[in-house]
Amino acid sequence: MTNRFAFILLIMLIASALGAISSQHKARKLYLELQQELSTAKQLDVEWGQLRLEQGTWATHSRVERVAKRELKMTLPLAGRIEVVQLSRPETVR
Repeated sequence: MTNRFAFILLIMLIASALGAISSQHKARKLYLELQQELSTAKQLDVEWGQLRLEQGTWATHSRVERVAKRELKMTLPLAGRIEVVQLSRPETVR
């Protein structure tokens, strides 16, 4: 009876050790994945900042005006042809 009990404890000990090893391996694997995803997120953050900077450069008033004059051959209208339109507030529904 004692040998049988010792054998059962040995089997449980081995199963427990295998479970601990398996969960530790899974934890390390998940940690590595997390680090890779954080690295990717950091790279995307840098790229996003660069794109925002580039967008700001492309949208500057002086660049838009230069492109309008040179590439689109646009010119300012004569003073007599300029009309200012006042926007009125929309009426609220009662």
